[in-house]
Amino acid sequence: MLRITAAIWGFTGVAVFLAYAVYNLLQHTIVALDNPMTVVQWGLLLLNIIFMAYSEGYKGFQKSFSPRVAARVLYLSRHANILQTIFAPIFCLGYFGTTRRRQISVFILTGALMLLVAVVKGLDQPWRGIIDAGVVVGLSWGLIAFIVFVIQAFTQPDFAYSAEINDVKQ
Repeated sequence: MLRITAAIWGFTGVAVFLAYAVYNLLQHTIVALDNPMTVVQWGLLLLNIIFMAYSEGYKGFQKSFSPRVAARVLYLSRHANILQTIFAPIFCLGYFGTTRRRQISVFILTGALMLLVAVVKGLDQPWRGIIDAGVVVGLSWGLIAFIVFVIQAFTQPDFAYSAEINDVKQ
């Protein structure tokens, strides 16, 4: 029961985290789209959406984050301890119980994202909405990819993605 709880909590926590970010950023995108924009701004909006779909959605989420986090959800369903169960979402995200290299990259990425969020929050509309639109597309792609990879992890016996668990006993 502990392991099933950990897997459900890990999956739900990560999915809600991503969905919440999409929802919040979508509000700023809607405000930007409600304001008149120049041809240049529309062009930058389109370019940003395409760029973020590829770089964040496809390369970042589909090729790296989503399969790894799905593998960690699967790992929890088979090996979770009490600490991993309590903190399942942050375990799945790689804040602990992973390789040192992955953990360092997770913390660096978190810091960089926090800095970027602070900078973008200071932008006026429509610029904030233009940037947020691309992030919404990337995060939405990531959320869908995450759900698909979790389904694959639990239905395909040959799910071959690494959970990047460290060698220390969990």
